Amino acid sequence: MKQSIICPQFEKAISLLSQRWTALIINQILSGPHRFCTLQSSIGISGKVLSERLKDLEQKGIIKREVIPETPVIIEYSLTEKGYSLEPVLKEIENWSQSWVEIGSEET
Repeated sequence: MKQSIICPQFEKAISLLSQRWTALIINQILSGPHRFCTLQSSIGISGKVLSERLKDLEQKGIIKREVIPETPVIIEYSLTEKGYSLEPVLKEIENWSQSWVEIGSEET
């Protein structure tokens, strides 16, 4: 049997999106800029993990961090063009989940 070779770019993309909380963070920000505390409360993620994921996504060019110089300082996170390009992928996962994933079911 011939073994198929996985495309390294595909493998890297799946690795990125499968990191815990990453897809949920991106999905939340699809609706527009969010502040740290809003993301934290809407997703239910610890501040430490959210901070790590946001920094990682910023380094990968998927989100941008904007500091708004007001008193107190406001920091907002939004998607870059690269980040917004994930919207069709996440919407298709959402569509698939609506048809095939049962809430409360341990089976997927």
